[in-house]
Amino acid sequence: MTPDVTIIGAGLAGLTLARVLHVHGIPATVYEAEASPMARAQGGMLDIHDYNGRLALRAAGLTDEFRSLVLEGRQATRILDRDGTVLFEEADDGTGGRPEVQRGELRRILLDSLPAGTVRWGHKVSGVRPVGGGRHEVAFADGTVVVTSLLVGADGAWSRIRPLLSDAVPEYTGRSFVETYLFDSDTRHPAASKAVGGGSLFALAPGKGIQAHRERGDTLHTYVALTEPRDWFAAIDFTDATAAAARISREFDGWAPELTALITDSDTPLVPRPLYALPIGHRWDRVPGVTLLGDAAHLAAPNGEGANLAMYDGAELGRALAAHPGDTEAALAEYEQAMFPRGAEAAAEGAQLHELLFGADTPHGLLDVFTEDEQTP
Repeated sequence: MTPDVTIIGAGLAGLTLARVLHVHGIPATVYEAEASPMARAQGGMLDIHDYNGRLALRAAGLTDEFRSLVLEGRQATRILDRDGTVLFEEADDGTGGRPEVQRGELRRILLDSLPAGTVRWGHKVSGVRPVGGGRHEVAFADGTVVVTSLLVGADGAWSRIRPLLSDAVPEYTGRSFVETYLFDSDTRHPAASKAVGGGSLFALAPGKGIQAHRERGDTLHTYVALTEPRDWFAAIDFTDATAAAARISREFDGWAPELTALITDSDTPLVPRPLYALPIGHRWDRVPGVTLLGDAAHLAAPNGEGANLAMYDGAELGRALAAHPGDTEAALAEYEQAMFPRGAEAAAEGAQLHELLFGADTPHGLLDVFTEDEQTP
């Protein structure tokens, strides 16, 4: 029998699962707390990797739609010293394996690929409990209740489904990003625009850094990294945009003005983004009728793999369910057996990447990586 598949969360993981199930003729319902697809901004640029994210999109039958979203030239990379000196520059020659797209646009093609009514908006989970036989009851804040034979938590870092499987909770990594945007940068912020170049910028020092992407058009989206406790950020009044920008920029005194302008000239209020992670190697014993995808399963500090892994998780679970009709538990066991080491490896590599970016040897460790990549045939 085909299970009734209930997916919590309409992010990239949950939508990819729903789409791959649809491709295989398996219906699913996605419940999302947000009121609509436009309820909030969906983040910035994503580099979609040829070994996981693009494989997931292929399984979803959306390769052509994905290609239409790719922003040409955005794989270009620059590493600048704090005085603005270019330490490394790599152009986008079109042969790289990590084409860049906007997260919101990627989410849109997934939503558009699903039958009408698949996603139920405005359904915030208020409680969940097992009801026997591998079935679970999910209660929503609006008073509705569903009972399902297959419950999938694709609801991110603070998953309401995870406690059915694990006692693990995300912990603060000791580092936060502060997000800024500069719009119409070529005309309104020419120095910062020139510094960022056509793709990604890294300007790094031990414990801190300025990382920026050129998004669609000439929008510059910046993540300022600072290794400070939560209380340090809590002491800043981010509702006072000017004061917050001045306080954050003080951590970069003496840096080139075209770099600090990415902070002080922000066209939007600065937004703190504390970074949390689950323990590396997070896993659980098989529990009938429930599993997790993406950040709900293996949240890690940002490392370029999160969205890719989320989509790949969704595609792999969808294919496993299609390959084991009538045996949901076999499908879940197969999926989890492969997902656990995959998530652990990515999280470990991400921790190493953050050491390269913000450790005592930065930016030289990162430069070595790019130089080795260039020399590798």
